[in-house]
Amino acid sequence: MLKELVRERLREAAKKLGAGEELEIELDWPERPEFGDLSTNLAFHLRLGTGSRGSPREVGERLISMLDREPFAKVELAGSGFVNFFFKPEVIHRVLRAVLEEGEGYGRASLGEGKRVQVEHGSANPTGPLHVGFARNVVLGDTIANLLENLGYRVHREYYVNDAGTQVELFAKSLYYRYAEALGAEPPFPFPEGGYRGDYIAEWAGELARAEGDRLLRLPLEEALEEVKEYGLRRVLEGVREDLERLNVRYDSWFHERKLYEQGTIDEAMKRLRAGGYIYEKDGAVWFKATALGAEKDEVLIRRDGRPGYFASDVAYHYDKFVKRGFDWVIDVWGADHQGHVPRMLSMMRAFGLDPSRLSIIIYQLVTLKRAGEEVRLSKRAGELVTLRELIDEVGPDVARYFLLSRSPDTHLEFDLELAKRQSLDNPVYYIQYAHTRIAGIFRELEEREGGKDGRFAGWEEADLGPLRAREELELIKKLDAFPEVLRDAALNFAPHLLANYAYQLAALFHGFYDRYRVLGEDVELSKARLALCRGVQLVLRRALGLMGVSAPERM
Repeated sequence: MLKELVRERLREAAKKLGAGEELEIELDWPERPEFGDLSTNLAFHLRLGTGSRGSPREVGERLISMLDREPFAKVELAGSGFVNFFFKPEVIHRVLRAVLEEGEGYGRASLGEGKRVQVEHGSANPTGPLHVGFARNVVLGDTIANLLENLGYRVHREYYVNDAGTQVELFAKSLYYRYAEALGAEPPFPFPEGGYRGDYIAEWAGELARAEGDRLLRLPLEEALEEVKEYGLRRVLEGVREDLERLNVRYDSWFHERKLYEQGTIDEAMKRLRAGGYIYEKDGAVWFKATALGAEKDEVLIRRDGRPGYFASDVAYHYDKFVKRGFDWVIDVWGADHQGHVPRMLSMMRAFGLDPSRLSIIIYQLVTLKRAGEEVRLSKRAGELVTLRELIDEVGPDVARYFLLSRSPDTHLEFDLELAKRQSLDNPVYYIQYAHTRIAGIFRELEEREGGKDGRFAGWEEADLGPLRAREELELIKKLDAFPEVLRDAALNFAPHLLANYAYQLAALFHGFYDRYRVLGEDVELSKARLALCRGVQLVLRRALGLMGVSAPERM
């Protein structure tokens, strides 16, 4: 609200000076109070009409002279042309009134206009329990989906189950090998190169041996491997669903890769590409002519042995998303090892005659788990595995989610287990939740007083906000004003860390206010106004935590 108010006044002033209708007006929240409540560098970029030219400082002076100053206590020209705005307290108070009136709806928007968006995230190979690295994927995807829904998009969350291809075959062979060993039998083949050696493989193979005895050993090998694969996939997905539910991650659908084969989608997609002239054969394989569409190299679709490659599945899956299911916008969340796949995916979009901007691919960097300063290595195949379940057991879902969101997706994330386990103000999650708990405590005290016939604070919901004039009080309200902008930026830039940082900063401002001022004091009108302020902060903290999938406790 405050930024838009300043923008309106600046547009009016600039128009009087002959500026064009379309103005890009940047506004910043200064870190130092002497620079005002908001600041702009517009004077450095403004192109004015004839007779109004000059240095940025001269332009700034003219701009201020034409400004409607009604909302401002003061407007200053600083440095070589910066304009700083100082609001009247009653103007800042309007923000808090709006927060209280909108309640849980504060920060919601209709920007998405109901467009259908699919967010595909998670989607680990179903060859073992989810580990900490994939946890960043699912938490990022789930939070981005929450943020987009908040902006008015119709979001469909999907988990892609890679249940076809080489890795699943290696998984089945690894499991069968350990199953034979568990029965004391000689496996019919050596342990597969590149197979899975994790302890969970031996554990599941033992369960299978106890349940089936040697029945599977007496079946033809191909048939036995298929049964073992189905058992393993079922075991993996049961665990994945349980873990994601504990992490407060939900999906609207689970799409199985083999459906692309069973329903003929791969054939449909290949036919479409062939009709467009984007397929050719070379060295016994079928290739996609990606270079004709801006990529650096062509890609194999069908291998020499007739099996579709990974890219063929990607092509068919996205054909299904856009052409068969008709999503307006598709967002894929991929690990850093998929960075090189992005150009070929955009080429695929062009080959299907689709606008590449309708596909967004979020590439996130790896997670390093540290315990007592030492890195804990992750490898599903080698057996050195820290599972998502173990992480949740150790630090809890709230801490896991917040820590995984706390850094920009394009930066490496170090997850400090010792910090994550601390129940102290050093832990950012505890720090934010404690702010919410403190406010809940204030309202419990109010309830106890009111229950004891102390009705002095009755009607605080409609309190006169005029008494809120302390710097800490006004800073809190200005921070509430920034919330809708943070939500919009975090969603459209795929940057949930902006929301995580915002929640921490809001909590810090509240703790500073709480430590310095008493809410339920002797000055009744001031106490009522402060109760209104506390409720506004509580609402926004709860909204921020909820969008991150983190709980907002009443007691700690």
